[in-house]
Amino acid sequence: MTNYEESKRKLRGSIAPIVTPFQTDGSVDFNKLEELIHWHIESGSHGISVTGTTGEPSSLTIEERVKVMEHACQAVNGRVPFVPGTGSTNHKEALYLTKKAEEMGADAALVIVPYYNKPSQHALYKHFKAVADSVQIPIIVYNIPGRTAVNLEVGTLAKLHRDCPNIIGAKESNKDFEHINRVLKECGRDFLLFSGIELLCYPMLAIGGAGHISATANVAPKEVADVYNAWAEGDVKRAQDLHFELMELNDVLFKDTNPAPLKAALGMMNKIEPVLRLPMDLPSEELQAEIKSVLQKYVNLSDVTAVK
Repeated sequence: MTNYEESKRKLRGSIAPIVTPFQTDGSVDFNKLEELIHWHIESGSHGISVTGTTGEPSSLTIEERVKVMEHACQAVNGRVPFVPGTGSTNHKEALYLTKKAEEMGADAALVIVPYYNKPSQHALYKHFKAVADSVQIPIIVYNIPGRTAVNLEVGTLAKLHRDCPNIIGAKESNKDFEHINRVLKECGRDFLLFSGIELLCYPMLAIGGAGHISATANVAPKEVADVYNAWAEGDVKRAQDLHFELMELNDVLFKDTNPAPLKAALGMMNKIEPVLRLPMDLPSEELQAEIKSVLQKYVNLSDVTAVK
């Protein structure tokens, strides 16, 4: 098998997109980051990602992003695939971060569609092709139109997949399930398609998806991983049951902008200090109370602290 074929075999299941923990003074808490990674691997997450949307990359300096990636890579230590987010609205930054990911031994890079500047489809093609051509590691394109204000169209992604051998998959945070179906149709059934929409994690497996990169894994890593495990083992009913069991948690964790509810929940679980950097902030006290009420249905009561 080629390296990319081996990557396609390995990069499956629940790749957990870890939050970036901050200390109370706003500095990155690398010790907590390592603890979260160990907990995720022990809980059954099939891979680890950092500095994606859930990792607040736009709140980090470029130097901090590299340090988070390096610490995470060391903590993972080859136990599961490591897929850092290396995209940026700045083309040179995306090239730099993706090259850094390759140098540190990442298994793939997750590269988001550039946000805010709303590039055209031909500009997106040129951007992603340049990033892919600059490295040898696999690239997973990250399409999240709700936050980038532009959708990477199926035809553009299919052309990139044809022209760039190392573009082997995509994370689709796209609620248009017809679009998602057409991605596999046009890119080929061996294209690695990951769900970034929590309520589409199970449905995407049913059409041939490779797994999911779900923010909910931050608080329920075992359950989110088990959706994939059950499906892979042929236990369709168990996968369906988990899908519906997680729905209430999924819903409450997205009543404010990700990762604000996640950090509130992780704070209640004593996993991190519930700190975000402005312009992000914790949810309202009312929503935090609702998060706590729902969280108690999934986490042992003794592990949940009072709302902060």
